[in-house]
Amino acid sequence: MFSSSSIGIDLGTANTLVYTKNKGIILNEPSIIAVNTKTKEVLAIGHEAKAMLGKTPASITVVSPLKDGVIADFDMTTKLLKHVLDKAFKGVGGFKKPNVVICTPSGATSVERLAIQDSVRQCGAREVFLIEESIAAAIGAELPVSDPTASAIVDLGGGTTEVGIISLGGVVCTNAVKIGGNRINEDIVHYLRKEHSILIGDRTAEEIKTSILNAPIEHALMELQVTGRDIVTGLPRAITIDSMQLQDCLSETFQAILEVIRRTLEICPPELAGDIVERGIVLTGGTSLIHGLAEWLSNELLIPVHLAPSPLESVVIGTGVSLDTLHLLRK
Repeated sequence: MFSSSSIGIDLGTANTLVYTKNKGIILNEPSIIAVNTKTKEVLAIGHEAKAMLGKTPASITVVSPLKDGVIADFDMTTKLLKHVLDKAFKGVGGFKKPNVVICTPSGATSVERLAIQDSVRQCGAREVFLIEESIAAAIGAELPVSDPTASAIVDLGGGTTEVGIISLGGVVCTNAVKIGGNRINEDIVHYLRKEHSILIGDRTAEEIKTSILNAPIEHALMELQVTGRDIVTGLPRAITIDSMQLQDCLSETFQAILEVIRRTLEICPPELAGDIVERGIVLTGGTSLIHGLAEWLSNELLIPVHLAPSPLESVVIGTGVSLDTLHLLRK
């Protein structure tokens, strides 16, 4: 059963969150590290590193050690986790050698899973348990995952979109595509460069995405003034963009998300398909907060689509709730 020295971690491409049963979510930090390129010294992690994005001299690089939901740089991920766990330990009174439940993408290979476990163990964990991301998201979204009925979950994260259909506590079928919030930011940067000859950074792209981006449905036109560097003159320049322009440039990305959901529904057992039609699909993850996305998916799939109660925290809440079932995870 759960002990005070157990924590749940959502190690995401965009953010890393930590959960304890007694205090809930005690940490939410961007999965970003600032490093001195000459000495390899870590200068900042999390919020401090994110504040440096696009503003560093040549001697400092700001990197994300996770790509598409899995570890891309083992050493940097270990440093990120050590920072996160050190802060988490202080937040819960400094317990020793905790048990850790950490989520992994359903499509992660055995090597990728082992890398995550090794990285967490090197940071001082006693035992490390893995839980599939779609199951954690469904638990955090308060779906009845243990019942003999279908729970359909779509986790739209920073690096991936993962679709899972869950019944009787396990994943019946799943699909994932390496498209998420980061890809959408890249599309926005590329569009402004190509159509307006202006270069912007990731932080500005993120602001555009959260402020005025809409899924491909009718909506009240929204505008935003954006400042970047003119590619031709090299000087700062401000332009005004609107939500209709962004819809057009992101149509392929939205279609890719729709297609991975369709593919998963097509391989769903017929006995569970009726449950999904009746109860619908639940969206989690930061990308699910794009204006009108749930409505557009519902119109395209002809199935009810709902947002989870806490889309940004669903996965880490699920890992935290699963701390009560460590005896099952051991099996």
